[in-house]
Amino acid sequence: MDQLRVVGGARLEGRLEAAGSKNAVLPLMAACLLTDEPLVLTHVPRLRDVETMGRILSCLGVEVAQEGDRLTLQAQSDGSVKAPYDLVSTMRASVCVLGPLIARRGAAQVSMPGGCVFGVRPVDLHVKGLNALGAEIRIEGGYLASEVGRRLQGAALFLGSRAGSSVLATAQVLSAAVLAEGRTEIENAAMEPEITELCRCLLSMGARISGLGGHRLVVDGVKTLHGAEHRVGGDRVEAGTFLTAAAMTAGDVTVEGVEPESLTAALEMLVAMGAEITQGPNWVRCRAHGRLGAADLTTLPFPGFPTDLQAQFMAALTVSEGISVVTERIFPDRFMHVAELLRLGARISKEGAQAIVHGAPSLSGAIVMASDLRASAALVLAGLVAEGETEVRRVYHIDRGYERIDERFASLGAEIHRETQPDLEQTASVC
Repeated sequence: MDQLRVVGGARLEGRLEAAGSKNAVLPLMAACLLTDEPLVLTHVPRLRDVETMGRILSCLGVEVAQEGDRLTLQAQSDGSVKAPYDLVSTMRASVCVLGPLIARRGAAQVSMPGGCVFGVRPVDLHVKGLNALGAEIRIEGGYLASEVGRRLQGAALFLGSRAGSSVLATAQVLSAAVLAEGRTEIENAAMEPEITELCRCLLSMGARISGLGGHRLVVDGVKTLHGAEHRVGGDRVEAGTFLTAAAMTAGDVTVEGVEPESLTAALEMLVAMGAEITQGPNWVRCRAHGRLGAADLTTLPFPGFPTDLQAQFMAALTVSEGISVVTERIFPDRFMHVAELLRLGARISKEGAQAIVHGAPSLSGAIVMASDLRASAALVLAGLVAEGETEVRRVYHIDRGYERIDERFASLGAEIHRETQPDLEQTASVC
């Protein structure tokens, strides 16, 4: 098992291009099930999650071929409708195959999803939305199952929960509605850029969708979709991670290939903390000249502050000057990184969905364990500013959503190395 060894103290400086968006590409890949013509995606990142989704699609009768960053997906109309537990349980976004399978093949058996472990993440909105279209989903043996054997029917529905809108549920219902008979009106649709990108890809395949970028999407179903080619947009979460690292290290980093509008809340937070932000149509530059200041941060659905950057910003706040408050409104239990940041000398107290961060002058390198994807990135960022060496273990989490993160940080001047972690059973005798 790999680990990352990070030597703190380096100032990050340079330019890099954002990789293709992990959160966008997975629903885009699932959209190949809606047509029997090839769907070609370019600027596809080399990620563990992309590989996993490819394996799931292969189980569903899709021919998957990747050359460099170009991914070609060719689905058959009569392939298997069962997405197995062993694959789906490792990645939550894989549940996005459910809607396309029902819409095109009239049946589906998709295991309840897994992914990062930071509390209960129900699929009730997915089921509610698809049932409104006539899917009649039931849970059997840990699988979401449906055999409608007929065309779905358009409907007016509201996708809402206590946490607000749901990105994956919106993608799920949207992908099913494009082949439903009649009009579907999705109220409280997620406004995240990844949903807008999915809409644009579906439009290029022949779907009829209006209301892009808003809380209300209107879909007029069509009988068939055709193939298309679509370029995956830059990963705003990856970009935000590198820009936060630049601010923490008093560095100067420019990320190209990302739309600043997709990061407005995060960029404004960096400015509030004392960083200097400049931007163009598809690039953002972050410079900092000293220790950052404290901030109060609350995660919200887009265009609010993204939950996927909460852990990275908390890492920055651990070495900022003053007392900060972090409130998690999307996933209240998403604080698995707190315990590991404490091992590095951070001063954090947590109660419910809030964490109080007392900025420390410095952190101290230590061995830490990654618990989920974004927590992994936070630990790497903390290691960049900690005194001495930090070992981040279980980096298979980070490989799910960051392409060659060690090489990319090294290109900016970080001292970071990927190593093979010794077998713990072989080293147990040292105790």
